[in-house]
Amino acid sequence: MQRRDFLTSLLAGAVTLRFQNAEAQQTSGNVFFERAAEGSPHKGKVLAAIQAHSDDIPLSAAGTVAKLVKEGYTGYLIRATNDDMGDARGLGTPGTIGENVLGNERDNDEVARVLGLKRVFNLNYNNHKMGDVSLNELICRLILLIRALKVDTVVCWDPWAHDEENPDHHMIARGVEAACWMAGRDHDYPEQFAAGLQPYEVRDKYYFARRPEITRVVDISAVVDKKVEANRANQAKGPGGHHGSRLRAELAKKNQRLPLLGDDDDTADRNYIKEFLLERNRELGRQYGVEYAEAFHYVAPGASGASGPRTEEYIRQHVVPLR
Repeated sequence: MQRRDFLTSLLAGAVTLRFQNAEAQQTSGNVFFERAAEGSPHKGKVLAAIQAHSDDIPLSAAGTVAKLVKEGYTGYLIRATNDDMGDARGLGTPGTIGENVLGNERDNDEVARVLGLKRVFNLNYNNHKMGDVSLNELICRLILLIRALKVDTVVCWDPWAHDEENPDHHMIARGVEAACWMAGRDHDYPEQFAAGLQPYEVRDKYYFARRPEITRVVDISAVVDKKVEANRANQAKGPGGHHGSRLRAELAKKNQRLPLLGDDDDTADRNYIKEFLLERNRELGRQYGVEYAEAFHYVAPGASGASGPRTEEYIRQHVVPLR
């Protein structure tokens, strides 16, 4: 078997492993199923989609990000690394490390455009080197962004998940978890207030992982094409990109074809992504009676113990005027 054929044959299996055991991790009675909402119930709220690398959100949470933006959120994409040492699964930017950085940066910008996100922030840490990054520095930078953008909801790697070997995933998750809480405190980094910022605590969090603790399943059926396009945009390193059209060309050289891949390269790329990369999303959705779904460890508003919806509802029901 030729190396190219061998790599192509492994792609679907590699992606499947990324979402392995999603169904088995569910705990009956503890999983909330989030359906698509009508209209714009989240209008005025702000979402931060935070990833270590350019393929994290596309693979794990692009459907949920697209759904929330469709429902009214203003969204931002924050990428921790510059992907300089990112693997070349996408084979889209052969050449120097600098060319790899540029290719991934362009892809990341395109992912944001496809998902309807307003702006991209790149923290530009070295890929796979975040274990040496000061956690306090990372937290401070994230607090600044949370306060400046007034972030209500984050989507990111789960800081509490098991079996996470990538140090970048682990570090950005730890930084986000701390920053979401500390950003709402009066005494943390008060120098930022001199620049006009105010305390602002993130209300809820959608955490994804390789082996997730599933507490929320999100129906992404209505925006699945956005997830397909986000992975198609991730050409430099993602397992989406042009793999479908490459496979179609390889088969044509052998006088073979897969009907799945259609008659043109764009169709081949989209159908390849939908069939192989979204396999686990399809299987999870089937369990909930929908076409496609994503799984998260969801942290609800007020979970940190601060005043939240329960307190606000109690006040509304029981408040009385002063006599």
